[in-house]
Amino acid sequence: MSLNRREFLHVMSMAAAAGMLPGTASAMSSGTDKAAAAKASAEIYNQPMKGKVRLLHITDTHAQLKPIYFREPNVNLGTGPAFGKLPHVVGTKLLKELGIEPNTPLAHAFTYINFQDASEQYGKVGGFAHVKTLLDKLREQAGGRENTLTMDGGDLWHGSGTALWTRGADMVEASNLLGVDIMTGHWEFTYTEEEVLKNLNNFKGEFLAQNIRIKEDSLFGDAYREMVEANNGVGLYDEDEARAFKPYTIKIVNGERIAVVGQAFPRTANANPQSNFPDWSFGLREDALQETIDKIRETEKPAAVVMISHNGMDVDIKMASRINGLDAIFGGHTHDGIPKTTPVKTPEGGVCHVTNAGSNGKFVGCMDLDISNGKLKGVDYKLLPVFSNILDADQEVTTFIDHLYTRKYDTNIVESRDPSRAYSKERLGKTYGEILNEELAVAEDTLYRRGNFMGTWDQIIVNSLREEHDTQIAMSAGVRWGTSVLAGETITMERVMDETSMTYGETYKSEVTGAQMKDILEGICENLFQKDPYLQSGGDMVRLGGMDYTCEPNATLGNRISDMRLDDGTPLEANKTYTVAGWAQVESVGDGRLMWDVAADYLRRHKSDMKLKKVNHPKLKGVKDNPGIEAYPGEMA
Repeated sequence: MSLNRREFLHVMSMAAAAGMLPGTASAMSSGTDKAAAAKASAEIYNQPMKGKVRLLHITDTHAQLKPIYFREPNVNLGTGPAFGKLPHVVGTKLLKELGIEPNTPLAHAFTYINFQDASEQYGKVGGFAHVKTLLDKLREQAGGRENTLTMDGGDLWHGSGTALWTRGADMVEASNLLGVDIMTGHWEFTYTEEEVLKNLNNFKGEFLAQNIRIKEDSLFGDAYREMVEANNGVGLYDEDEARAFKPYTIKIVNGERIAVVGQAFPRTANANPQSNFPDWSFGLREDALQETIDKIRETEKPAAVVMISHNGMDVDIKMASRINGLDAIFGGHTHDGIPKTTPVKTPEGGVCHVTNAGSNGKFVGCMDLDISNGKLKGVDYKLLPVFSNILDADQEVTTFIDHLYTRKYDTNIVESRDPSRAYSKERLGKTYGEILNEELAVAEDTLYRRGNFMGTWDQIIVNSLREEHDTQIAMSAGVRWGTSVLAGETITMERVMDETSMTYGETYKSEVTGAQMKDILEGICENLFQKDPYLQSGGDMVRLGGMDYTCEPNATLGNRISDMRLDDGTPLEANKTYTVAGWAQVESVGDGRLMWDVAADYLRRHKSDMKLKKVNHPKLKGVKDNPGIEAYPGEMA
């Protein structure tokens, strides 16, 4: 049974007294009064303003409107220059790095340790009604909303059944209720361009992306212009520079000029179906970013320049070391919940504070800017967990969510890229709540996904794919999104949709040779463990069912994967062909059923015996001393 509000507040007060609350980053300032800080933090959510401007940050919420469980990774390997550096530190080593005592609410928030027991004790996290309450508290403590900016780092419109069925429109309304002032994007672009522009029309804040351009053929064609005109000009910000969206904005916050630059996920075209955004190109565009910041500094005379980014934390850290004029980066994409800034020295000797605010609505980042005479003197940063059993639910957001779940599934819904199966006849006429609340099975293992390698949720997905398509092997993308389920908890259709709902969820069956399988795994490994962050595309290692292999992350391309074997121990032969099932093809549309229906049927069939017999954790080599791995359930050499 989880702690009630009174009990939890007592635990947090004890933690504050012992100095266990999230630390601060106070670069450029003379230090903080520890006694005063401890007193101010008698409760975790009592955060008086320590500056003149407050910047609030959420990211990668993945459309999780309601409170959820979310397990942090026990494997987040750093290679090359990232070895042993945040965010590539996990578990007990992370607690030591952050100065957080074990067996506390904060230890639970920031690590995987004792996840099942701690979740049962402290309850769920997140939920937009609870996030709204925390945002309002932090705004009030800053002297009012006029002294704050609220930013969202993207992956806001994707990751749940309701988001898929409304094509992200529900999350636009939800973000308006939260009071989001500025956002950028990634999975937003997995809806169609027209849907993106329509949603941005309804967003009350500003969408920023300095690194998206309109392709030349589209810019001079009629179809794109007609689409833009139908959406009140959204999608054509600057014709001369072929900019689809506004690159930056200037906000007057408590009398100070604050510049915010937007950086959408630079490798969207590599990771997601280009057919959904045929008119746009993405990229890091580092030179253009520097030019933009130079222009801002020269012409706008801001007190601070910050970036809302979906690069991923490693990319942000590298970018901060190569770009002048940035004071802070509010990052996303890699789902890293790190409650202190990473100060990075810029080429001209300045400091840029890099942050990342986790995922799934589990955290709210809060940075106070100490500004004097129009100049930034220091920053104070905290990343606050959203414990939903001690933060009251905002009534307006609760009402919105309740009403959303009464909406009926109809023929206007698009679940598949194949028009002939765009909607499900079985779901027609049912409310969203009726569909999502269906009880499919009871979990006998703690189900999670997050981590560089295999998760237990992933095992259920690959098992269901193999059974559906009668294959020897199954593959599932190593995406980071997806909530957790506790052992003993009912698995509902909503939880299945958390793991699988996307606009390209069709499954497929194919054949590959052993040599092709090695090439596939080597390529994905190179993307993940390439030492240059600019050459990584994001995500984690592909999940495999029906086969095992050995991985050596620190090896070179072509030499990381070895000893590939089927579940029965038979080695894969280079020239032999094997049947493989999968889902979420980027360049083609699979002819198999949608992944969520495949997984749901598997759970219904196996609900009397849900204990996982095997999890295909790969054998790892050369990472025993890496602080980014702990309590690995597979073999290590």
